[in-house]
Amino acid sequence: MANVVVVGAQWGDEGKGKLVDWLSEQADTVVRFQGGHNAGHTLVIGENVYKLSLLPSGVVRSGKLAVIGNGVVLDPYALVSEVEKLRGQGVAISRDNLRIADNVTLILSVHRELDALRESGAAGTKIGTTKRGIGPAYEDKVGRRAIRLMDLAEPDALMDKVERLLAHHNALRRGMDLPEFSAQAVHDELASIADRVLPYMDVVWKLLDEERRAGKRILFEGAQGALLDIDHGTYPFVTSSNTVAGQAATGSGMGPGQVGYVLGIAKAYTTRVGEGPFPTEQDNEIGDLIGQRGHEFGTVTGRKRRCGWFDAVLVRQTVRTSGIHGIALTKLDILDGFKEIKVCVRYRLDGVEIDHLPASQSAQARVEPVYETIAGWDGTTAGARSWADLPAQAIKYVRRIEELIGAPVALVSTSPERQDTILVQNPFEA
Repeated sequence: MANVVVVGAQWGDEGKGKLVDWLSEQADTVVRFQGGHNAGHTLVIGENVYKLSLLPSGVVRSGKLAVIGNGVVLDPYALVSEVEKLRGQGVAISRDNLRIADNVTLILSVHRELDALRESGAAGTKIGTTKRGIGPAYEDKVGRRAIRLMDLAEPDALMDKVERLLAHHNALRRGMDLPEFSAQAVHDELASIADRVLPYMDVVWKLLDEERRAGKRILFEGAQGALLDIDHGTYPFVTSSNTVAGQAATGSGMGPGQVGYVLGIAKAYTTRVGEGPFPTEQDNEIGDLIGQRGHEFGTVTGRKRRCGWFDAVLVRQTVRTSGIHGIALTKLDILDGFKEIKVCVRYRLDGVEIDHLPASQSAQARVEPVYETIAGWDGTTAGARSWADLPAQAIKYVRRIEELIGAPVALVSTSPERQDTILVQNPFEA
């Protein structure tokens, strides 16, 4: 299995950045296949700290090709800003190491404003979006009125496409008693940025097929987590794209048969940002302690994350919906010193025990966790790089998680440093 897909096995923020960076050292090509600049990765490489929101993690490593696939929605201004920021940190970025799918959907100012208006409004359900235009851009994509990157290369036809887009958006704005967008203003917005993004444009599905045929190792980097998937997540408190592993094929143009090992990333506990159900949430001193020790604040938004015990029911569900072959368990060290640790093994819904999270929004709000209590450990796991470095009870905790989720732990991460990793199975060599 030469190609590896990395997906979050919870609600995102599982520590994918470190693992993707570690894997990217072995890869030739790193591909983003969904989402936008609404989910961040923090990479710690030596003395340097890189915060990425849109660019694939491989872009900070020389000799790697970073690819943004068609499943992403791209804010061209956010792209340029992130590129310039990385260049200021000494990272060289050019067409030599960055390509963007010609059929990628663009995020415009009309999307950002609509997203913010909806999320800030008193009416409707507050989802907890980052207000960056992700959802409205995906709506336009499936509504067949989106502006795509290739459209910037055809300026003579661009105005007609802008007018088609605004026929929808201005109708919405009239309904909200807001001034309409000018087609010329949106056209100028795109024209002003075109020359700075078009140099990266490529036929990505063809490029990846050529890379595969040449024997290159391809790493597919997911954003957010599988529980935020538009189909399989805690709907409607989800993102606007598919975040499960199957999207790696759809969002890049690579055939599903060419996607190899699926590595799921899961924290040794659970966190969530924004609204929505969270059965094992600890809105108490325990949750506060986990949050403080784990520095649980969003990379992109700075929002405080909700914290709770490990939910084996949800991760087991993700293992199945994403076809996960192995789990990378992160932040085990945050649980150091707890006298006892709880793990959710089942739910109780209206007095009946069940083994999965139901799809119904009302049922999700009513489920109660059924916990198994595991003894904690006194020693430290921070910085451990082999099983011998771990307290015996910490190993028991990892083994019990494996049993409960139905997947082996392929890696254990014990700090943000890349080297502080216990490797059980290298996904590229599985």
